[in-house]
Amino acid sequence: MILLQRLRHANVLQLYGYCYQDSNDIPDTLTTITELGSPLEMIQLLQTSWEDRFRICLSLVRLLHYLAHSPLGSVTLLDFRPRQFVIVDGELKVTDLDDASVEESSCTSNSDCFMEFPARNFTLPCSVEGRCQNMNEKRNLYNAYRFFFTYLLPHSAPSSLRPLLDKIVNATGELHWGIDETAAQLERVLNLYKSGEYLQNTTRVPKAEYRRVPEAFIPDENYRCWPSYHHKGCLLSVFDVNEAIEICDSYSQCKAFVLTNQTTWTGRQLVFFKMASNHIVPDPDKITYVKVTD
Repeated sequence: MILLQRLRHANVLQLYGYCYQDSNDIPDTLTTITELGSPLEMIQLLQTSWEDRFRICLSLVRLLHYLAHSPLGSVTLLDFRPRQFVIVDGELKVTDLDDASVEESSCTSNSDCFMEFPARNFTLPCSVEGRCQNMNEKRNLYNAYRFFFTYLLPHSAPSSLRPLLDKIVNATGELHWGIDETAAQLERVLNLYKSGEYLQNTTRVPKAEYRRVPEAFIPDENYRCWPSYHHKGCLLSVFDVNEAIEICDSYSQCKAFVLTNQTTWTGRQLVFFKMASNHIVPDPDKITYVKVTD
């Protein structure tokens, strides 16, 4: 509870209050009241869009950057597993700080700074002050790599971002980077994605022509794609109309798409992709594009 009070950050579960009360004949039971989050289900996360999975990894890195530079010093999460986190409005938040530690391990030589994991071991340098250098930070970072980055970051990412994402995954897996560099690189990915710069190096020559139909929607004619924001249709996020055309051209069953007025957390527009345009209805909030040539 005290750590929740002291560690105030967007990716630390918010503490609303607490009280002492007797509970089941146990005197002075402490009850904390926090914001409500959904349990982190890795299987479900793997079925979501890359954009949402990237948000989870970005949330985690922002949290770890804060913990490395917190008012209490460098904080490590000794019990670092997905069940220690929840999702609140799409953001990852740590909820269990029972096993958090602010003590950097003492040492007399580098051999005292040994970190053991199931698949890898690391030896960190022992500082002249007799402390293992950045051990708390590096332990958090490697756990983020093995529990989150390897599963969530590269899979189904935009092809032009894959080299940078692979570099991030490899660098954290080998602990070549600290949290500052890792956070800077993930923020760079976010900027490339939000600005549309990641599309500049791709060849974007439309295979077909499209007719623009303003204030129109196709209510049916859905087909399924993966990953999709809609379980019964193909609803994806795009940076602009040109990217929507590129996506539609890449699906043989796509014959039209509908721009909605909904956006994702990065500001990208949500678009329905359709397999026909036989029934178009008026809708002031949408714009339909119909493929006229293949």
